[in-house]
Amino acid sequence: MKRADVLRDLAQPWNVAVHSTSDLAGSVAKAATADDKAKREKNQAPLRRKPELRPLPVKSLGLSLQLTPWDVLHALGRANVLARQGAGRGLAEHWASLKYCQALTGNDGRYMALSSEGRNPRRHYAATQSGELGIGLALALARRVLAAQYPDHSVSVIDAEIAMRAGWELTGREAGRSSAPRRPGFFLEVWKPGEPSRVIPVTCKGTHGNAAQVHKQLATASADVEGIHIGAYNETPAFVFGTTLPKKSESITLYLLHAPGDGTLADAKDLYLDPPVEDRSIRPGIDAPTNPNEEPPVGYHVRPEECGWFGRVLAQADAAGLMAFTGGGEPTAR
Repeated sequence: MKRADVLRDLAQPWNVAVHSTSDLAGSVAKAATADDKAKREKNQAPLRRKPELRPLPVKSLGLSLQLTPWDVLHALGRANVLARQGAGRGLAEHWASLKYCQALTGNDGRYMALSSEGRNPRRHYAATQSGELGIGLALALARRVLAAQYPDHSVSVIDAEIAMRAGWELTGREAGRSSAPRRPGFFLEVWKPGEPSRVIPVTCKGTHGNAAQVHKQLATASADVEGIHIGAYNETPAFVFGTTLPKKSESITLYLLHAPGDGTLADAKDLYLDPPVEDRSIRPGIDAPTNPNEEPPVGYHVRPEECGWFGRVLAQADAAGLMAFTGGGEPTAR
């Protein structure tokens, strides 16, 4: 295919199939119950999950529900660009999105689907493809949803691991655990100068399987976003996405549920953002109501007194991601 044809196709808008219903929420709850039962039978502790995943009335927001392949690739590239920096790795992260420049097209119904190139198993490993395109599709849609909910605000996407390294040891070694607590993949920050920002943890999953596989993935994702609380306990909103990438010409479908909450970073407005952000050793555990003799739930908590610090962490991580995406190594490191 000629370069001009590729560029033209990347800018072609396609309808996006989005599924967010009460039936989906019920199916995910059933998948979580089945997983909990299986874990108990193996003498394993069930996962802690967001207690109230709900459908999001996307169409009522007045969205066109159209995306171009460029939208998806840009969202994926910006989301992953800080994951590995140095020694040429930034180029590798750009390639993580650009390698899909011919993977997306539209089908006869004008809905986004995998192209023949995207369906070629010799060119893409299926699990990697579904995971990465699932991230790009979900974050592109999530930004559009939040922009509709909060007009005149900016929406930033921050790699959760990058941001959380400033406050926590993420391997689990500090508490003698074999693994770290679950955490979301990204933070969506909705902000406007002079106002405290809102933070929404989000986890994105993808599969070449069917809807039943998505239900299991969303049940797991609900545990990821429950792994961190910001501000007061149990007032943190969340998004969980699952994406199916059919191997034939059927439409790509995004499955979306959300958890209600405020997510406001109290006392995190008009921050002085230039000085480097200090690393902190935040006490592990979530400040949840417990009995006197109970251990606090395992997880991460940005307590109210830490919200100003965390707002600076997110702002600098977002700025570093933008610098990395534009190829500025020195300002990225700063």
